[in-house]
Amino acid sequence: MIAETVCSAVSVAGLGIAAVTAYRKRFLTAARIAAYSLVPIGLVMTGAVGWLADTAFSPTAWAGFVVLGGAWLLFMVTRALERRSGGTRKERKAAKAAAETQAVAPAASAPSLGQTARPAAARHAAKPGSEDFSDIEAILKKHGI
Repeated sequence: MIAETVCSAVSVAGLGIAAVTAYRKRFLTAARIAAYSLVPIGLVMTGAVGWLADTAFSPTAWAGFVVLGGAWLLFMVTRALERRSGGTRKERKAAKAAAETQAVAPAASAPSLGQTARPAAARHAAKPGSEDFSDIEAILKKHGI
């Protein structure tokens, strides 16, 4: 009840200031002051002030705010841990894009052309008896090893 009285008094005072401002031929400012002055009485008439007063003195409402705060805190901690372990968002997107493009063998869609399909550097580096470890090197580079 006190909150409704205070809101009504604020609205009446604001409308009085708006009337004085309009008397001084500053109509745009007066209209703006009148608009701000009508907000508290509008909140009283819709019941928002009564709801807020009931909520402020309700232990159940405060317990609900505590639960919401705990959920928010848990959400923020998990995001921080995820970011700490996964790098930046840009790095995660780049890794995801690389993983999607590397889901199939790198040259699986290319036709098998034999020895000419390999890059020139790989042809010169590979000796007849040695094994090609380029796939393993690519995986290790991908994981930063």
